[in-house]
Amino acid sequence: MTTLVLPYPKLAKGRFASIEAYSDEALFEATGVRIAFTCRKGGVSKGSYESLNLGTHVGDFRPDVLENRNRVREAFSTPEAPLLVPKQVHGDTVLTVDAQTDLLNFLLEIDKGADGLVIDAPRVAALLCYADCVPIILVSPSGCFAVVHAGWRGVMNTIAVKAALRMAQLDERKIGSKALGSYNVYFGPHIRRECFETSEELHDLFVDTFGKSCDAGYRHIDLAQALQTQLVQAGISPERICDLGLCTVCHTDEFFSYRAENGVTGRHGAFAVRST
Repeated sequence: MTTLVLPYPKLAKGRFASIEAYSDEALFEATGVRIAFTCRKGGVSKGSYESLNLGTHVGDFRPDVLENRNRVREAFSTPEAPLLVPKQVHGDTVLTVDAQTDLLNFLLEIDKGADGLVIDAPRVAALLCYADCVPIILVSPSGCFAVVHAGWRGVMNTIAVKAALRMAQLDERKIGSKALGSYNVYFGPHIRRECFETSEELHDLFVDTFGKSCDAGYRHIDLAQALQTQLVQAGISPERICDLGLCTVCHTDEFFSYRAENGVTGRHGAFAVRST
């Protein structure tokens, strides 16, 4: 079966209604899949959470967070789309939605904990929240996509690969192909190698597991490089991995950072939805 060839991934900053986000317009035009890594401005939250905080678990006024989430949906012309926001637990659980999924039951399931959502249904939006961990979005030519949250535990437990393989299973049933090499993968803003200082033990574990490419010096780890290594080994094409390259710790004017802001801060998001 002939399938669409995705444009090569590229992220650019744009304004969408009141908010700013990094998105891939060529992907949206080709597939109807809108992806976005949101910035921290354009919402209604105040104080340490100013202003587009999307996390309800951080101490912010809940009605403000819900308004911010509505602004994201409205900004991308999907105000009526169900918005799936899992309880993130730094695990490796990936849950799937397709056209047959009972969304009311699924909402109960994601509240038990998940750090990855695979969506193979139109007009169902996924949102995960971050403040230093790596936001990852994967998109198949079939229109199936995944949104993943990966801290160091998620990276070590290969949650992004698990999401890619789940997408491949769905694609094999739908289009008769598992072509991971045709997927686009996007890494959003996160703590970069120069700022991610950790223990010697964790540093050595990463280098032993993923190779010297993720060695960023004494007690420093390159999470993006570790992710790229494992995804390429799973079959993703290196040229189809787009890393935004911005550090949350170094850009608190644009993003939230747990580490830079002493743990009292909001959460930006990785959002995706397929319009048709």
